[in-house]
Formats: sequence, structure tokens, C-alpha cells
Amino acid sequence: MPVEYVVPRPSQKTAPSPQATRREFLYLATAATTAIGVASLAWPFLDQMNPSADVIAAGGPVTVDISKVEPGQQIVVTWRGRPIFIVHRTPDALTALQSTSMLDRLRDPQSQALQQPPYAKNWSRSVKPEFAVLVGICTHLGCIPSFRPTVTADWPGGYLCQCHGSKYDLAGRVFRGVPAPYNLPVPPYRFENDATLVIGDNPQGSNFSLDDINQL
Repeated sequence: MPVEYVVPRPSQKTAPSPQATRREFLYLATAATTAIGVASLAWPFLDQMNPSADVIAAGGPVTVDISKVEPGQQIVVTWRGRPIFIVHRTPDALTALQSTSMLDRLRDPQSQALQQPPYAKNWSRSVKPEFAVLVGICTHLGCIPSFRPTVTADWPGGYLCQCHGSKYDLAGRVFRGVPAPYNLPVPPYRFENDATLVIGDNPQGSNFSLDDINQL
């Protein structure tokens, strides 16, 4: 089954992001390569209403229907011109994220670096443990890591950046001994209800911005 980006439904317009950097160019330039690896996994994507190009560029919050994302599956949407990974993690994956053997392999297992909102600074780096929401840009040189959820004897499941070998677990936490210095960023987001995710909007009482993080 072909894999393609989910085009999300906009909630409102905000000011355009000023960031148009080499990092953005790099992850766009590598998208074709990583798409080959992702396509081989044949993860289903959801249909969404199609916003206009100027709305997408403006970077307003977007809503995503996650009701059909099965455990073990990932969908990818675009927010502020960036790929956002949304993963429905399995119970086994959640157990693995808390295991001592996993934590010992990570550079920042407790998410001490500011790469996520305060409400996602926890063991799952998420609002709801079963759903991960991550900016899909490697913190080394801005490539797009490929989704590798299958656990093997030497791979606990997660993400691999094929450009330079950086690796992340299914919470977006970076492994030790790889070029990437930071965990994958977590964007501002909230759940409107059990089936609807709003990316680019914080829960009530929080004013976190993606511009606040250490590195994108």
C-alpha cells in the first residue's frame, strides 16, 4: 500500500515562521531517499481535508483524526513545513521505553535538555503514553529519520537516520555514540478528544513554543 503524507485540517492562521534554513533544505532534499525505506513498511495513512498552500505555510494549528491509527502504526502530517511523526505505541513498546537496558543506551534518557514542552517531560515524552508526537527531523543535520518499529536482537525499535547513522527510540530519545546531540523535538500539541489531536496548540495553561527548544 503506498505511503504518503497526511495533509491535516487547519484550525487557524498564525504568523509565518521566519525559519528557512539549511536544515529545512537538507530534510527536504533527503525526503525522497527516506521515503523509499518508509514505503516498504506500508503503514496506512489517514485521509484529511486539504488546506490551501498558504494556510500550511502560515503554520497555524492543524487537527488530525487519530481514531484509525492502530497500535504499532505511524502516520506523518505536516505542520509549519515540518514532518510530524504520530505513533500509536504498543504496550510492549511502552514497557521497553522504561526498561533499564534501554535507558542505559540513551544520551538523555530523562529528557533534561529542553526538547519538549513541560507537559511532555516524562518517561514517555507525551501527553498520553500510547501516542508519541515528534518533529521528524534528525538533530544532527536535519535529515528525516526512517521509522523502524520492528524489534530484533540488536534493535529495540525506533528511528534510524540513514544519512549519518543517528538512532532514536520510540520516544524520540537519542542513543549514545551517534552524531545527533539531542532528542527529537516534541511540538506543542493537545488532545481535543480521544480521537482528535491538535498540533501547534498547547493544553490550557501552557504557552510552550517550538522556538523555545535547544535545537531543531
